Order: sequence, then structure tokens, then C-alpha cells
Amino acid sequence: MPQESASAQQLVPQEPNALRRYALKSAQPRRGLVDFDSELNDEQRAVALSPQGPTLVIAGAGSGKTRTLTYRVARLIEEGVAPDRILLLTFTNKAAREMMARVAALCRIDGRKLVGGTFHHVAHGLLRDHGSRLGYGDRFGLLDREDVKELMASATADLGLGVGQRRFPRADVLVDLYSTAVNTQRPIADVLARERPQFGALEEEILRVARRFAERKTQMNAMDFDDLLMNWKRLLVEVPQTCQALQGKFDAILVDEYQDTNLLQGEIVDRMAALHRNALVVGDDAQSIYSFRGAHFENILAFPERYPDCRQFKLTVNYRSTPQILALANHSIACNARQFPKQLSACREDGVLPALVPLRDVHQQAEFVAQRILELREEGIPLRETAVLYRAHHHAMELQMELARRGIPFYVRAGVRFFEQAHIKDVLAHLRFVQNPLDELSFKRVVKLAPGIGAASADALWSRLEIWAGQGRDPRMELSRAELDQLVPPKARPGLAKLRGALGRLSAPSMRSQPSEMVRFVLDEAGYREALKIRYSNFQAREDDVRQLADYALQAESLEQLLGDLSLLDSLEGEDVIEGSDPDERLVLSSVHQAKGLEWRAVFLVWLADGRFPSAPALKDEGGEEEERRLFYVAVTRARDELYLCYPLMHEEQDRARVLMKPSRFLDELPTRPHPPYEKWAIEVESAPPRLTE
Repeated sequence: MPQESASAQQLVPQEPNALRRYALKSAQPRRGLVDFDSELNDEQRAVALSPQGPTLVIAGAGSGKTRTLTYRVARLIEEGVAPDRILLLTFTNKAAREMMARVAALCRIDGRKLVGGTFHHVAHGLLRDHGSRLGYGDRFGLLDREDVKELMASATADLGLGVGQRRFPRADVLVDLYSTAVNTQRPIADVLARERPQFGALEEEILRVARRFAERKTQMNAMDFDDLLMNWKRLLVEVPQTCQALQGKFDAILVDEYQDTNLLQGEIVDRMAALHRNALVVGDDAQSIYSFRGAHFENILAFPERYPDCRQFKLTVNYRSTPQILALANHSIACNARQFPKQLSACREDGVLPALVPLRDVHQQAEFVAQRILELREEGIPLRETAVLYRAHHHAMELQMELARRGIPFYVRAGVRFFEQAHIKDVLAHLRFVQNPLDELSFKRVVKLAPGIGAASADALWSRLEIWAGQGRDPRMELSRAELDQLVPPKARPGLAKLRGALGRLSAPSMRSQPSEMVRFVLDEAGYREALKIRYSNFQAREDDVRQLADYALQAESLEQLLGDLSLLDSLEGEDVIEGSDPDERLVLSSVHQAKGLEWRAVFLVWLADGRFPSAPALKDEGGEEEERRLFYVAVTRARDELYLCYPLMHEEQDRARVLMKPSRFLDELPTRPHPPYEKWAIEVESAPPRLTE
């Protein structure tokens, strides 16, 4: 029998049933496979190859930030840093997965070994290992947004609050207050005083609800998304042994979109990096536009103060836009005092100058945008490569109507069309019931806005009104009958009485001839403004939408005309737009905030009038003007080839007076010598507008 080889003998157990262990070694990263010289420009290469240590990278728009960060991770691995000791923090899990996949391909490694994701994703993993140190069980639950709202409502009910108190904030408003306090690291009382002063008299009750909410989560052994970050920080502050373990777990920390981090996230990064100080943060201070979500601008601005020995780099080579678009962007952002100054330079060849387009009013603005979009389509720029951007959602109202009239398909990015929004439908329901007292859906929508009236009470009320309508009576007139009070709970009767009075006044012939006044009456006198404050955390934006609807209604000579136009819009959206077009061939409408990180060949910026863009409320805040200018900068740098800056010269206000609009200060401050960074267009009225042709 031939003698077995030594290697073979090692794989065979020497005794029956003996267990032999076999060590599977991970493949080592292959060094020197990444060609940094040919695949990166000089600025990007300097970042990727920089020595380890605290590093700040100011990455201008379209400068290849993601690519640079990917190659930086690859460089760390080439230098011997184990993949599982690199922490990559991003603002979407998708971005982290894409980046880790690219690193894995570059370095020929298993990308699953890299640790990356959003702050919340990483916190969840760390707390699964260490949450017991804070008193949580091994299998704590994670509450989503709906769970949190339901639990907040339960906490309110536990304390007997909110019942019969019309002004007590709803659960989702309380959740937003709580979340803001956590992420900005401010007491709830301070957040309440600054952002919800109308609830100031209820401060003690709201604080009690917050405490009960926290107790309920503890009883359930559960965390919400805000707790994930807060508890990550608590581990770093309150549990020294765990703090050392977490700080020692990673040799390098990289943070993407650092300008969007809030105060809590900034503190977590600093504490995690306290041991090795090997933190590289990438962001653009000129694109910090999310203060309303709690983003803390000082995180990026004061990074060199917190790390005096940090290395600073700038990525200024832009691969997206033409030199002409970048020139305008550079001139604009240079007006900000608090920033890291930089000048974006273009790789692309010359293009056309941005167009500055004054229009007679918002209706001509809509006509121009729609017509020019069709012309660009004929010139080879498809609808999907074109976007209309605006400061606030209601700025697209007239445009949506014009696009529908011309059969131009569009979709609103990360939102619903203006007339489909809940608060707009609430207001219009009042008007629709006044016009058609047999409109069951509108009546039920309106009556359920009254405190204490739910679906059951609304059904009962309509059943009685329907009986009277069958007898030839007008339901609007029958609302005054006292017997209807018996169909709703006692607490709902004051609200029902107020609704009766409001609908009665709206039904007056003098009011029905002024649909704009009807909208304003619903908001200011029928109680809907108070309902907005109680129902929505962003009530101010919704109130602005309703006031814009009132302005739009000025062009209608009667209630019937206004509602007829809106019905026509629904018809056009359903027939010409959706069915008659390629579903992929749609124009994009978006707020500037929703457009960040995206790009299009042609971009139209509308409503560039002072008080609209920049927003008048934002100008009241400290640093508000500079953030609004950063928002304008973000909008401009979304355009690759063509940019149109549009504003109305006149606007019709509440009393039908035509008010002269002032161009946005961001336009006025652009230089005019030796020549402006734009060309001015003069609009002439000719023939009928074109429609979309297949």
C-alpha cells in the first residue's frame, strides 16, 4: 500500500470520531492594484494619498467627491488598515453600499468586511452589542415613524391630555418637537418656545407627555430612530469601558456630506475619533441648506478649530457644468462671509450664457417655461433631462396648470402635485360643498376637521342631510337645525356650530363671486389656520400654500370658474399627460432642497423675486440670508448645459392690486462689469402656445 503524503495525513483524523480543526484564512488585499495617478486628478489624488490624521475636505459641487472618498478608503486598505476597522458614515445606506462595492472591486476584497452606512444604521449595530450597558434587553425593538406617533398618542392619553382640548398638539407635532430637541441637543422647553410658541401655555403638560413617552419606550424595551443616536452618544459619555471599546474598534473614520450633520452626529464623530484622531470628513459648506432639519453648520465651519492640526484640501474641478454656469455660481456664493472660499473651475468646453428672464407675471412665467421646455425637447434635450426648481412647493402652482393645459407630462419629485396636497384639498372641500351641497365626500372631509367629529359622526350627519336633500331641501340650509347636535358628541358641538356659521357665510352670493376671498375666509376666519398649527409640524409652509391658492383664485371671476379650471386640470393630468406619453419622458418639478445631489441638462429656476427666493421668513433668522444664498448656489449648480433664471415683474395681491416685484437680491448682486455672467431675455407675445407632439 503506498505511503500517504504528509499533507494528506494532516487532513485525516488520526482516531475514529476525532474532530480536526481547519483554519480558513481570509484573502489578503492585493497591494498596488489601484492606479491613483491615472484615475484621479491632482486635487483628488492629494486627498486619497494624504497621511492619516484629522482631515477636512471641502468638495465643491460636481467635483467627484464620492470617487475621491472611495479611493481614500482603498488607500487606507493598501496601507494595511483592516477593512473591518474602517468606519464609513454616509447619509443613505445606498450610498454606503455603492461606495463599499467600488472599494471591494478596486482592492479585490470582500466588501462585506467594510463597516458603513447611515449614522442610524451603524448605531443600531453597535447598540445590539452594547445596549445592555444602558439597561436594554438583548433583543430591543426598533420603532418606526408610525409606531412612534402611536406611542406618543398613547402617552398623551395615559395622562388624560388632548381629550376635549382643541389646542393640544397632535402626536406627530409632539414627535417632531421631541426629535428636534434630541438632534439639536436642546431642552424641549427651548424648542417649544422658539418653534411652537402657540403651545407655550401647555409647556408643563407637553413635558409630562415627553417623560411618559420615554417611560413607555423603556417598558417596551424599544428605541426609536432618535434614541439610536442618543444612546450611541450615551455609551461614549456614560460608560467608560464601552467608550474605550468603541473608540478602539476602528482605526479610521470617514464621513460623507459632513455639512449636513446635526449637533448630535457631530459630537458622536468627535468622540469616536478621540483616541486615534484619524477622522476624514468630506462636505461642502456652500451646500449646507438643511438647518430646518437640524443640520449644524458649525460642524464643518469649526472643524479646523476643533482639530487645529488638521489637513485641509479643496476639490474645485467641476465635471458637471459649463464654464458660464460655474462663473455665475462663483460670483453668487462669493457674497457669503462665513465660508471656506473657493472657485469652481470647469473641465467642459464653453456653453451658452445663463438666461435672465423677467416675465410680466406668474402666468406669463408659466407660459414661458412651458414653451421653452418644448423647444428644448425639439432641440434634443428630453423632458427627463429638464427640471424646474423652486424655493417653495406653491411656486409651481400656475406652472402645473400650464403644463397640464399643453399636455406636458411631469412629476413632482418627493412630493405630490400642488392641488393634491391634503391641506389644499381641505380648503377646496369647503368650496366644493358650497357649490354642490350634494357632494358627500367634500362635506365629510370638511366636517371631520371640526374637533371631536370622526368618521362615525360624519356618516350620521350626512345620512340625515341626505334624507332632507331627498325631500328637496338644501343641505347647506339644513345645517342650522338643532337636532343635528344630537348626532355628535357634546365636545364636538361648539366646532359644529362654528362650521355651520362658516359654511353659511361662504354660501352668500356676494362671497361666491369672490373665490379668492372664500379661500382666505376658510383660512383666517373659519378656523383652518388653527387646524394647521395643531395638525402639522410644517404648518407655516402649508399656510403659505393656502395663501398662494388664494392669490391664484384672483384670476377666477366666480367659484364655478375656479372649480371648473381645477377639474380641467384633473382631466388633463389623467388623459393627455399620463396616457399619451412615454412614462419615462416626464419633466421634473422639484424644490431646491429635494434637488440636491441631482443634475439635469437644462434647469429653470422660477419665482426669483425677493421675499420668495430668498424666502421672507428665512431672512428673519440669524444666518438666514447666507443659507438662502447657499440654496440658490445649489440650484444653479444642478444645471449642466442650460440655465434659465425667471422672475415675475408683477403679482396680483389680495385686493386685486398689482404689486411690483423686486428681483431676488441674488440676481441684483451679480456683477455687471465688465459684463454680467448672464444674458437678459426680453419676452414678446406672439401666437398661440404650442402643445406637446409625439
